[in-house]
Amino acid sequence: MSPTPHATGAAPGAGQAHCHHGEILQGLFLDAQGRPREGLVTLPMYGLGTRARFLPRPGTPREALSVSPPGRTKALRAAALVLAECCTGAVCGGELHLDGDIPVGLGMGSSTSDVLASIRAVADAHGLHLTQQTVAALAVRAERACDPLMLDGRPVLFAQRDGHVLETLGPALPPAIVVGCTLGGGRPIDTLALPRRTYQEGDVGAYARLRNLLRLAITHQDTALLGYVSTHSARLGQQHLPHPEFPTLLRIAWHSGAVGVQIAHSGNVAGLLFDPAARALPHRLHGCRSALAQAGIPATRTLHLPPTPQEPAWTRTSPKRSAAPTSYASTTASSASASKP
Repeated sequence: MSPTPHATGAAPGAGQAHCHHGEILQGLFLDAQGRPREGLVTLPMYGLGTRARFLPRPGTPREALSVSPPGRTKALRAAALVLAECCTGAVCGGELHLDGDIPVGLGMGSSTSDVLASIRAVADAHGLHLTQQTVAALAVRAERACDPLMLDGRPVLFAQRDGHVLETLGPALPPAIVVGCTLGGGRPIDTLALPRRTYQEGDVGAYARLRNLLRLAITHQDTALLGYVSTHSARLGQQHLPHPEFPTLLRIAWHSGAVGVQIAHSGNVAGLLFDPAARALPHRLHGCRSALAQAGIPATRTLHLPPTPQEPAWTRTSPKRSAAPTSYASTTASSASASKP
């Protein structure tokens, strides 16, 4: 880790992070050295997120940390890691305050959002500029696996347990409109209680094919191919976290003219993907929402790909230079040459 200090001492610091809407693709992939790695491609989402504020308490030891609301242990662990690993010179303990509107336990990256906002707030308080690699490494240590929310950029295949990019897939996802919904009655899922995924012989080949197809979908901005990839990834994901509503989602997608479905691989959030250029699109979207309601599956919000941020994923709120993420290239440079299985 190589943080760059921009100020000494500590002052109140702030940070924030957005969330995602589950995965487009998740599975087992080969890295640049041909080793199997778990990886994922998330469906980006703005408008919901976590805001963190860190209030240093001079005269207290570094270990004297508290978090509000209580129980946000991953965020507290992340704050402690920043102080221990990145802050030099005189440091102190402090209070971490979190505020957010991300539904917890639906597979939308709420814990990673908490962790990233906390890392940024503590870094901001100490005038530190942390690279994306450093933030990713801290996030993995804080929660064992993290989503690529710190990148705020192009679609990537991200090794969530290693904290690095396996491949940059292209400049942007194909255009799509996603009708979001929740499965399982919207009940939260404790991801830490889920057994770790196990894979069968031949899974690497199946996921390599989907990886290749997603790369093509992005290159050619092919919405139908994006839907094909996300649907098949969701189908494979049913082996690990089955959803009784999955066949119903497939039927609704077929009858409403959607190009596919996507489901969070560790939660109950899902979506049906539509081509924005499709004929009679308003009719299709209305029919989709009506069918979801009739099936007892609550529709939530409609998303657009590529997403248009409603607000910056990171806003500087202090007068000194903040711990904003570095340029996207700093994270992807080492992975640009990742082998393509």
